[in-house]
Amino acid sequence: MATNTLAISSETENPLRGVVRLVPGILLLAVIGYAAKWIEQSINGYTKAHHIVFSNIEYVLWAIVIGLVIGNLVRVPEIFRAGIDTYEFWLKAGIVLLGSRFLVGDILKLGGISLLLVFVEIGGALLLMTALGKAFRLRPKLINLLAIGSAVCGVSAIIAAKGAIDADDEDASFSIAAILALGAISLLTFPLIGHAIHLSDHAYGVWAGLAVDNTAEATAAGALFSDSAGKIAVLTKTCRNALIGFVVLGYAIYWARRGQAGVVGNKAAFLWQKFPKFVLGFLVISLAVSLQTFNADQVKSLANLSRWAFLLTFAGVGLRTNFRELSKQGLKPFAVGVLGEVLIAVLTLGLVAGADRIWVL
Repeated sequence: MATNTLAISSETENPLRGVVRLVPGILLLAVIGYAAKWIEQSINGYTKAHHIVFSNIEYVLWAIVIGLVIGNLVRVPEIFRAGIDTYEFWLKAGIVLLGSRFLVGDILKLGGISLLLVFVEIGGALLLMTALGKAFRLRPKLINLLAIGSAVCGVSAIIAAKGAIDADDEDASFSIAAILALGAISLLTFPLIGHAIHLSDHAYGVWAGLAVDNTAEATAAGALFSDSAGKIAVLTKTCRNALIGFVVLGYAIYWARRGQAGVVGNKAAFLWQKFPKFVLGFLVISLAVSLQTFNADQVKSLANLSRWAFLLTFAGVGLRTNFRELSKQGLKPFAVGVLGEVLIAVLTLGLVAGADRIWVL
């Protein structure tokens, strides 16, 4: 204990050391991201020069694939770990900067029907996962974590809920493993399904934003379909993320009343604490662009920075997805997660396809 306290104190007194620790991992993310972009451009250049008809494979997929290969075939040295873990920061930075590609009018174009589907997905996922968890006789708080993770925003929601409902570390690790594994599967399956049934860019983007749990995987799944679908997926997923505080607050109050979690004092302060601040950043940048605060070149630069931030994110997603580690988690939570996520994907696809046919999303 004394050693750990000394180490923490040392890093607190020398923040530069903490920053230096991040450099190797961030450089690895950048190298993978650059390699992914180079592979995409090289293949496109070769096929065009030789008049070969070949579907473009986005840098998104290459970054994830390279990360997966390295992360699962090679034991990444500890020196890279801290920097690799910054991929969530780059995700949030990328979403904030992505606001430069949305005018306020574009956000409003998401439409009332799409927003209604967000609420339907959250309510339906909570009920479905809870019913499945009870049917498989999982522990109550494990059921709650799986439900919250699948309904709102994956790992971030699970982490936020863990402390709020005083759940065990084991329950949280089971839930996170299930969500991560299913997120990796969605990257392979969603674009194929979307193209197979000829979904429009908007409809597919809404579906990916509704059905894929982690923001990183939802962003990637959308971008793998098309650039336009990627933007809609981020926007839809951001709407889900914005509701995390309300969902977690409800569960915190429930467990507090049963004497199995800390009492929630100031509800407004609780909501602000759990609210994902990058959502506000996204809206601020979008409003600034709408008010023409930036000129055209500056907007283009912000959009390019967003793409590079996502490159680091997707490289990190690949590196952090270790199938050997995921396979060590419990079978029952994973079975509940798989069954629940498949049902949520099918149900939301039906809702989106039906809404698109009736109202044209």
